[in-house]
Amino acid sequence: MSDKAIEVKNLSIKFKLSREKITSFKYYFIQKLRGKLKYDTFYALKDVSFSIEKGDVLGVIGYNGAGKSTLLKIIAGVIRTYKGSVQVNGNMAPLIELGAGFDSDLNGVENIYLNGLLLGYPKSLLREKMDEIIDFADLRKFINTPIKNYSSGMKARLGFSIATVVKPDILIVDEVLSVGDFKFKEKSEAKIIEMIKEGTTVLFVSHNITQVKKVCNKVLWLEQGSVKAFGPAEEICDQYQQVKD
Repeated sequence: MSDKAIEVKNLSIKFKLSREKITSFKYYFIQKLRGKLKYDTFYALKDVSFSIEKGDVLGVIGYNGAGKSTLLKIIAGVIRTYKGSVQVNGNMAPLIELGAGFDSDLNGVENIYLNGLLLGYPKSLLREKMDEIIDFADLRKFINTPIKNYSSGMKARLGFSIATVVKPDILIVDEVLSVGDFKFKEKSEAKIIEMIKEGTTVLFVSHNITQVKKVCNKVLWLEQGSVKAFGPAEEICDQYQQVKD
C-alpha cells in the first residue's frame, strides 16, 4: 500500500474571462448570437505537480489569485473539470464551503442528516453522534430553527462540527475558520491540532506565515497558478517572506 496520501500530476485548469462587462443576460444573449463575445483564457492552475505522505501537514501559500482555493477544491472533488491527475488515498473531510449542502428550509437536525449523508456518513452514526455535533457547534438553542435564520458563523460552526465528528484520514481546510466568533475559532483550531497529533494528513490555505511555520512540515507556494516552490515548511516560508518583504 502506498504511503502517499495525495499525489497531483500535471494539474491544469483554465477559465474563460469575458473581455467586456456583461450588464444583463439579454445583452449577453444578443452578443452571443451575433458572435461578438470575446474571451481571454485564464489559467487558474498550470502544470501543478506535488505529492505528500500520510501524516504530512501541508500549508498552501501565495498571493490572492494564485490558485490556492482552486487547488483545494479540485483535490476535494468540488471541481471536476481539469487536466492532469489527482490521486487521494483515504477518506477525506473537506472544510472548504461549510454548509454549502444545507437546505435553508430545513432545521439544524434535518441538515445534520442531510449534510452528513452527503459526506458519506451512515444515518446510524449521525443519530449516535447527534448530541456531540450539536454541542460542539454550540447550537442547542437553535437546532430546531430553520437554517435560513442562521448567521454565516452559525452555519460554519455546524458544518465544521458535522465534517469533523469522525476523524478523517485527510482534512482539507480553506480558511473557513475565519468565519465565526473567536471562541469557536480557538475550539476548532484545537480540534485540528488534535487530529494532526493523531496522524491525520492536513492541507490548508493560510496567509499567516507564522502559523504555517508552526504547524506544517511542508509548504506549497503557488504563484499565478504555477508552483513557485515546494519543500520543507521553514525553508519555503523564509523564501516567501523575503520576496514579500
